[in-house]
Amino acid sequence: MLNRIDLRGGGRDPRRLLPRAQLDVSVAVEKIRPLVEAVREHGFTAVRDATHRFDGVTLDRLRVPVEEIAAAEQTLDPQVRAALLESISRARRVHADQRRTDHTTQVVPGGTVTERWVPVGRVGLYVPGGLAMYPSTVVMNVVPAQAAGVGSLVVVSPPQSDNKGLPDPRVLAACALLGVDEVYAVGGAQAVAMLAYGCATDADGTGWCEPVDMITGPGNIWVTAAKRLLRGVVGIDAEAGPTEIAILADDTADPAHVAADLISQAEHDPLAASVLVTPSVELVDAVEAELARQVPATRHHERVTTALTGEQSGAVLVDDLEQGLRVVDAYAAEHLEIQTRDARQWALRVRNAGAVFVGAYAPVSLGDYCAGSNHVLPTGGCARHSSGLSVQSFLRGIHLVEYDEAALREVAPHVVTLANVENLPAHGQAVQVRFR
Repeated sequence: MLNRIDLRGGGRDPRRLLPRAQLDVSVAVEKIRPLVEAVREHGFTAVRDATHRFDGVTLDRLRVPVEEIAAAEQTLDPQVRAALLESISRARRVHADQRRTDHTTQVVPGGTVTERWVPVGRVGLYVPGGLAMYPSTVVMNVVPAQAAGVGSLVVVSPPQSDNKGLPDPRVLAACALLGVDEVYAVGGAQAVAMLAYGCATDADGTGWCEPVDMITGPGNIWVTAAKRLLRGVVGIDAEAGPTEIAILADDTADPAHVAADLISQAEHDPLAASVLVTPSVELVDAVEAELARQVPATRHHERVTTALTGEQSGAVLVDDLEQGLRVVDAYAAEHLEIQTRDARQWALRVRNAGAVFVGAYAPVSLGDYCAGSNHVLPTGGCARHSSGLSVQSFLRGIHLVEYDEAALREVAPHVVTLANVENLPAHGQAVQVRFR
């Protein structure tokens, strides 16, 4: 089922040889550009028309009534409620420790620089609602934003024709459990445009969605394209692509575990990537046997099969774990599992991954829901330079510069010299004028 890529016995750069989903976001940007412009120009009418076209739902108003959010919580299955509350509790414990504090450095007597950490004022949080519903993504977006001190949070999620044109009730219930009451039944590129530009939320113009400063959360290629197009109008967390898992394993790994974990990511999307990196041919053979047994028994077996047999998935054979480590660092997976002897020691050497799951009892699905970590992570190799969503994502560092007269006088000649070197004499004059 898995394509096999043999990297043994060579020093080739693995980045060009590893499986990866091929997505051209730039093409999608041009396709959604007219829609984004229509939302900017026409607001509610453009959003309603796009929602009818893409979601098959015609809405009289975009904002979800507060009573519907409360009702979704009241009717939530008790087991789902308990699981969401546990997820929220664990995520809050982890993210509370990420909050930065202001720090003042005395550069010279009378001269200080204070770095202040100020939260973004208003954030739009995107929650997908296509092939699957993601109340857990509400948790992963809202918890770090709240921990950062963001004052205004708004959630958008696609309307569901089988829920009166409202977002999935479990998504609404998660919002209620987190205290978020500004929710809009809008998805896709039109939701991103609405958040970026602001928009009337009904035909009469009596309701209004104020524009946000930042948009976070995963979505399909159209959401990603809209985020790319509107970067600069608003801040974004990342351009999220199809989900991916890489597993670095040796002959001690349980093939049933490895196969199950590969399947768990493949069920997200036909473009999801599942990659096994190992020096053990015997493990690959055993995993293949497990896939043949497990895939037909899973609910979304057609989707899983498409993902596992696609060009983005495969089994990569390496000479040893040292080469395997170089390969997974080059791949820079969204999720990386280490199932080897001394797994933690290998995990500590990983440089590029969105999140690393160590040992046989830390599967990616734990991180998706209840590890306490965040599951909004960089994809498509972006873990080489980007981090997952965290409290830091919602904070901006601002320097507060305080110098008294003596401190400025002491450094003034250096400022003037550098200003003259750069042919900006007025910069130096702005210092000199204070001492005439």
